[in-house]
Amino acid sequence: MASRLVRIFFLTLIILSINSLSFGHDSNSTASSLPSINDLVTIIDKTTNNEEANKEWSTPVKLVIIFSGLAILPSLLVMMTSFTRIVIVLSFVRKALGTQSIPPTIAIIGLALFLTFYTMAPTFSRINETSVQPYLADEINFEVAGSRASDAIKEFMLRQCREADLKLFVQMAKISPPANPRDIGMYVVVPAFIISEFRTAFEIGCLLFIPFLVVDLVISSVLLSAGMMMLPPVMISLPFKLILFILVDGWGLLAKSLGLGFQ
Repeated sequence: MASRLVRIFFLTLIILSINSLSFGHDSNSTASSLPSINDLVTIIDKTTNNEEANKEWSTPVKLVIIFSGLAILPSLLVMMTSFTRIVIVLSFVRKALGTQSIPPTIAIIGLALFLTFYTMAPTFSRINETSVQPYLADEINFEVAGSRASDAIKEFMLRQCREADLKLFVQMAKISPPANPRDIGMYVVVPAFIISEFRTAFEIGCLLFIPFLVVDLVISSVLLSAGMMMLPPVMISLPFKLILFILVDGWGLLAKSLGLGFQ
C-alpha cells in the first residue's frame, strides 16, 4: 500500500504541474497531447479501487492524496525540472543590469515558470503517451505506469547532470556504479541533478555579467577622468546597460538560449 501511495503521489504531481500551464488550451494545439484534469481524477479513482476487498477507498482519502500532491508540488517543480537553472539565470540578469527590483520578483518567477513548462513539454508529453494514457486504457497496470513516468523524468535529469556530480553522489551513497546510469536510484539522481543545475546556472550568470561589467568599468573611468568622483557610476551606466540589453534583444536571446540548453 505504501508503494502504491508513492506512485499515486508521483503521477498526481506530474499531472497537476502540467495542468497548471495547459488550462484553456486549444484541443488542436500541441498541448492536447498533455494529460488533463479528468485524467487525474480517473487515475485516482482507478488506483484507489481495492479489487480484492471489492470496495473503494473513502472520499476523504482521495482528497488527502490530492491536497498532499498540491503541497509537495512546488518542491517537485523546483528540484526535478528546469526551473532552478532558469530562475537563477534570470536573477543574475537582473543583478547584472543593476535595476534592483525591476523586473519584480513575481515577474521573474512567472517567466521562469512558463519557460520551465515550455522546456519540459516534451518530457510531459512522453509521460502522457507512455504512462498516463496506456494506464487509462487498461493496457498497463499502475506499477508499470508509475515506473515509466519515473523513468521519463529520470532520463531528463540524467541528460542535464554532469558525470562528475553523478559519480560523487554514487560514491557518497556507497553503491557500485551501475553499467547503465538509468539504473541509479532517484535519491541519487535528484541531488546530482540539482548540483549540476546550480553549476550551469552560475556559469551562465558569470558570462552574462562580463559585458555589463565592461560598461561599468568604462563609465567609471570616464567619470574619474572628468573629475566627477562624487557622482555614482551606477547612475550613469544604468541607461547604457539598458540600451545595450534592448538593442541586442536580450530577453529574446536569453529565452532562446535557455530553451535550447535543455534540448
